[in-house]
Amino acid sequence: MLNVALPKGRLGEKVYDLFERAGFDCPSIREPNRKLVFTNEEKGVSYFWVKPSDVAIYVERGAADIGVAGKDILLEYGPDVYELLDLKLGKCEMCVAAKKDFRDDTSRTLRVATKFVNIARAHYAQLGREIDIIKLNGSIELAPLLGLSDVIVDIVETGATLRENDLAPIERFIPLSARLIANKSSYKFKAKEIETVCGGLKEQVQ
Repeated sequence: MLNVALPKGRLGEKVYDLFERAGFDCPSIREPNRKLVFTNEEKGVSYFWVKPSDVAIYVERGAADIGVAGKDILLEYGPDVYELLDLKLGKCEMCVAAKKDFRDDTSRTLRVATKFVNIARAHYAQLGREIDIIKLNGSIELAPLLGLSDVIVDIVETGATLRENDLAPIERFIPLSARLIANKSSYKFKAKEIETVCGGLKEQVQ
């Protein structure tokens, strides 16, 4: 049995559609219920819904053999897993944004608000820019508006939220999408099953 961690929400539903089209369906997952675990003995798969940011933890710790996590999560937390396939779903970009009239004064430390602390730190380290990171968990767009930060580092899909808050992207630096990941031990002991699923998904993605 292959244990698969799926991210809850719209992305997870699209991901499950891919698995279903690849031949790894589990009809009970389509039924209206509050269950979290769904098993198809015949197909040898067991799915469970988890919070998107937790998928990599379930896979890294071996509670799931494979799972689907956003590239942003993989870059931010650096879980010890194998990244097998770009599913080309949930496409967006990591972006630096600021108020439209922002001009970077390089003579002083740049204040950066973000929930992606490690990604932001790595990005500015490459640029050799001194920064002060302000970790926020939500409503990141407020930070420059209220003078808490100079810029924000956040995920941008359409840019609508930025525009509505009079912010503009000043740099897009990482393309993001959903990735199929595998537990390293599972990949060793269930290689055939994982490769079969991965191959089926690859056909659907192409």
